[in-house]
Amino acid sequence: MNTRRGTHPSSKSGIMLMEMLVYMALLTVVVGSAFLTFYDCWDNSKALRRNADAIERALSVGERWRGDVRAATGPIEQTLAGGAVRLRIPASTGEVIYTISNGEVRRQAGSSRPPSLWLANVKSSQMESELRGRVTAWRWELELKTERRQARFRPLFTFESAAGTAVIR
Repeated sequence: MNTRRGTHPSSKSGIMLMEMLVYMALLTVVVGSAFLTFYDCWDNSKALRRNADAIERALSVGERWRGDVRAATGPIEQTLAGGAVRLRIPASTGEVIYTISNGEVRRQAGSSRPPSLWLANVKSSQMESELRGRVTAWRWELELKTERRQARFRPLFTFESAAGTAVIR
């Protein structure tokens, strides 16, 4: 073996303890940032799924409301009692009542059935009628609550429908 005096062959070929500690620290930083990124993406994915579900529910409730307004057999009445807004829609099968209070939308089809919860987490809701020629149109402005403080969008919905059938002459 060709070695010089005073040098040890093992000191040139091994990894020093300080180098090992530096490598471990770098590995910890890389793995830690990967975990943080993964969990941030996971939370964003869950929030997106919740938002998509809320949008789907709001759209189906709005479409059902539009169908009920179109199927009205008489004048639609809106009342305000005890902080709750009630929309009474006369139908051929009975009366359909929408009640909006305490951040919830409830629908009751017929007087013998109890009202069922159709939509929760409602931030604001406003129903207005408007006379358009010989037809009464209804507009429902609906805003859902957001779970995050700094939401990227506000879930606002507008549904419009004409009460009954229009007679065109």
